[in-house]
Amino acid sequence: METTLPLIASLLVAAIVLAGALITLAAAIGLLRFPDLYTRMHAASKAGTVGSCLLLLAAGLHAAEIHVLMRALAGIAFFILTAPVSAHLLAKAAHAIGYRKTRDTVRDDLRR
Repeated sequence: METTLPLIASLLVAAIVLAGALITLAAAIGLLRFPDLYTRMHAASKAGTVGSCLLLLAAGLHAAEIHVLMRALAGIAFFILTAPVSAHLLAKAAHAIGYRKTRDTVRDDLRR
């Protein structure tokens, strides 16, 4: 069964895709431009998560089927639960093995 979205819904989905793509682009630029592992990880985990969640939401809405939207929402929940935790654990492991921070770092909350 083929379904088509009304114009307003299509514009909403297009706006969500555009916002998700721009935020994901900002995450990619942050990965290239930030000076050390910790700031790059911040860009990847925060902006990458938001961008991916918006793109998943747009895909779920565009499908116009409830089971596809529910799967997209489950994927969003998975991203929100796992990305910050994994970034934190990776940063903690990098700090534990002595990965250097940039010279601009003024505070180290993990130092004992």
